[in-house]
Amino acid sequence: MIELKNVSFSYGENQVLNNFNLTVNGGECVQLYGISGSGKTTVSRLILGLEKANSGNIIVPQKTSVVFQEDRLLENIELQKNIRLVLSKEQYDFADSLLKEFGLYDVRKKKISTLSGGMKRRVALVRAIAYSGDALILDEPFNGLDKDNKQIAANIIKREFINKNKPVLLITHIKEDADLLDAKIISI
Repeated sequence: MIELKNVSFSYGENQVLNNFNLTVNGGECVQLYGISGSGKTTVSRLILGLEKANSGNIIVPQKTSVVFQEDRLLENIELQKNIRLVLSKEQYDFADSLLKEFGLYDVRKKKISTLSGGMKRRVALVRAIAYSGDALILDEPFNGLDKDNKQIAANIIKREFINKNKPVLLITHIKEDADLLDAKIISI
């Protein structure tokens, strides 16, 4: 479960969240929806411990997988090594199977800098899924993906997180992306 209880947060004088509450139960996907600057990404940063709330309580699983808005890949390192940086050796075979599902296995030895934007996005998704967290946070996860790859990603996320009773928090402006994961929409 991911839970925020009466969380307030500000950047200096700019109050972003005021007594904000959110619960994402295991086995469900919740989409945070709102205009730019409404605090959606800030919520994910608070959950991940990248920001500290001014007040309130945040309850999260100890191990969380995340796909940030940016791919956050090391450009001069091979695709497969980028993924393995966050994994234990026991997770390598699972990661390789995900690379196959995402159509990236044949380019696993290529440097990230040689890949298209959509391929980089799939690498970021594989890395997060292979990490096998107890929860998944997705911030605009399908940017740059075509319809087929969005569906592949959604199916894998459902199989590896939602169907395994793990909470998924989705941040996106695109309703169709939320529909792919059967997300419950929460306005912020």
